[in-house]
Amino acid sequence: MNKNDYIIRLEEKKDYRDVENLVRESFWNVYRPGCSEHYVIHVLRDDPAFVPELDFVMEKDGRLIGQNMFMRTVIDSDDGRRIDVLTMGPIGIIPELKRKGYGKILLDYSLKRAAELGFGAVLFEGNIDFYGKSGFDFSSKFGIRYHDLPEDADASFFLCKELIPGYLDGITGVYQTPQGYYVSDEAVEEFDKNFPYKEKMKLPGQIF
Repeated sequence: MNKNDYIIRLEEKKDYRDVENLVRESFWNVYRPGCSEHYVIHVLRDDPAFVPELDFVMEKDGRLIGQNMFMRTVIDSDDGRRIDVLTMGPIGIIPELKRKGYGKILLDYSLKRAAELGFGAVLFEGNIDFYGKSGFDFSSKFGIRYHDLPEDADASFFLCKELIPGYLDGITGVYQTPQGYYVSDEAVEEFDKNFPYKEKMKLPGQIF
């Protein structure tokens, strides 16, 4: 891979179906039999919290190989304030190019642009082994709790990165997932009929 091997640009309307199929391929049978992420991205584009200036696709040799998107959300601070933050994803790379460095390049570019636009922090659900390489840490270290999660539950999936150093200093509170991420299984099943058939499989490591 070299710096001329790919381009990163904003998603355009003409990309929508190709991106949804890319996301479907990237997430299929990863976290559950089948996936819902391709429908989630379809819904989120029309959500008021969606940030079109941070809706990216990655191309290689004229082919879409990756995507990432962001949503505005808040931390309900323990002192009564609402702290504006971002959440991220889905972020995906086509299966045959995973673990080749493209995902980190797309992630780092996306975070740099978010910082340039003045956003203060990003919180989301992910694997620290991967996202830690781009500066994410456990949200608990920032005093931020995941909504509806019991205090003694494992929150190691909940990650945070300050884009403005010190943005979360002195803040403790509860992160709120944007409602657009919650979709029904029935809606996902209906939407998935628009795509080529793929077999749903129950595999080791799935969490749902």
